[in-house]
Amino acid sequence: MDEFVEPLGPRILIRKDEARHETKGGILLPDQAEIPTITGRVVEVSVEVENDEEFPVAKYDKVLFHPKHAIPVDLESNNVLYVVPVDDVVAVFRRAPRPSRKEIEDDLADGSDDDFGDEG
Repeated sequence: MDEFVEPLGPRILIRKDEARHETKGGILLPDQAEIPTITGRVVEVSVEVENDEEFPVAKYDKVLFHPKHAIPVDLESNNVLYVVPVDDVVAVFRRAPRPSRKEIEDDLADGSDDDFGDEG
């Protein structure tokens, strides 16, 4: 029988991202200067959160969360899972939809440049 964690109430289950030991610029950091990571992937959401339209977070979303009330779950040996109240999720990472080929061709054809407003 496989075990799984089902969050109850207004909570979600997050697999925390690994802490970084290197900056984006490639500078290696000593262990004491580790950059704290409070981002992760939503592994599971409670039924209450799933049905709440005011809180748009879903399974597999990447989120930024405040770790103060996060409860660690020791279910997987190499992954760090946390049950987190939805109120402690402060952001969801989204990607802007890519424009279709037709939209790009239409913009090029009419010569409009929507990204830069002409003020003169």
